[in-house]
Amino acid sequence: MVLNGLNNSSNSGKNGRDSEIYQFISPQAQQPNDKRAFCVALQTSGEVIKIAGNSVSEFLPVIKNTIISWLNFTVEDLQKDAENIAAELGFTPILATSLKTLSYSAYEDLDTEMGLVLPVVRVKKLEVSINPLMILIRRDLIVTIHGKEITRFLRFSRYATTVMRKINPELSPQDKLTILLTRIIDENNNGNFEHLRQIEAQGDEMSKYLMDPKTPRGILAPEIYNMKHALITYLDALWASIDVITSLRYGDAELITDDQRLLERLGILSDDVNRQISLSEHMSEVLASGLEVLQSIYNNQLQMLNNRLAMVVAWLTIIGTAILVPNTLATIFSNSAFNMTSKDVGWYTTLLIISTIFATFVAYWWVKKSGWMPKQLE
Repeated sequence: MVLNGLNNSSNSGKNGRDSEIYQFISPQAQQPNDKRAFCVALQTSGEVIKIAGNSVSEFLPVIKNTIISWLNFTVEDLQKDAENIAAELGFTPILATSLKTLSYSAYEDLDTEMGLVLPVVRVKKLEVSINPLMILIRRDLIVTIHGKEITRFLRFSRYATTVMRKINPELSPQDKLTILLTRIIDENNNGNFEHLRQIEAQGDEMSKYLMDPKTPRGILAPEIYNMKHALITYLDALWASIDVITSLRYGDAELITDDQRLLERLGILSDDVNRQISLSEHMSEVLASGLEVLQSIYNNQLQMLNNRLAMVVAWLTIIGTAILVPNTLATIFSNSAFNMTSKDVGWYTTLLIISTIFATFVAYWWVKKSGWMPKQLE
């Protein structure tokens, strides 16, 4: 075992809470990200221990000698591995089993132990996926278990020691658990909120196409549906988070503090999620208005097509009438009863021209009076 200490000698300083011990299982574990799990623990002296490892057995000696610890495990199969981890850490088997439904949210209180499931949102363009985050809690320990696709707690682990150092060792176990649990939930919520920006960016990109009336509806309609579906899925995750936070705040769990000042932190978390829900619902309303705009575009295009067809019908009526009248006169005067000769060419031609003009005028007047003529031609 390699022990790398900071300020753990006689020259460590007067205040033990300002010292920090980083302890690693092997030389290869100098980077916590190389391991599937890490632990941040607060000792009675105020010192913070941070270790990384691959198995529960590596952390057991550490958490037995601390007043509060946080273990984070990254697993391949949450349903299978979470139950094994809970059993090795000494949690009641029924706790992990009851949480294995892995819905968007879950809350289980066994007095001396608690279990939660929170949604973790991941967005790639307009593909929204929700993964479960399992949290197991007992008097001096918080365990978070999640799939390998979730990386937000690796980032949080970089300054988790600072968070742990700020916890007063003299506080009650319930107060310490509440402070740490609130911070973990807040980190997960912030990670979820970040993904709303990606959905908003996609919505802004889509607005460019909505402004162009020539954009094919075969492109717009699926994109608007995908945006709407992404928002609905995201809202489902936020409502699930609200359910868990509300249960923590008003569930009167034995492991959660009764200090109103600390409970207000849970209220702040709830307010933050509600604000995100309001933003998401506002985006949904904007999308609904976008659908109305799209429908208006389609209606305008259809009206333009109808106008063109009406114009064709009107002119065909006029042209047909203009041809029909002189053609009828020509048919009549070609009869042998009229005995037409070359001397009749002048007045006959004049009659055909005048009848064509007159028939065209009458047909145009009748079509316009009947309302068949498109407005732009009137």
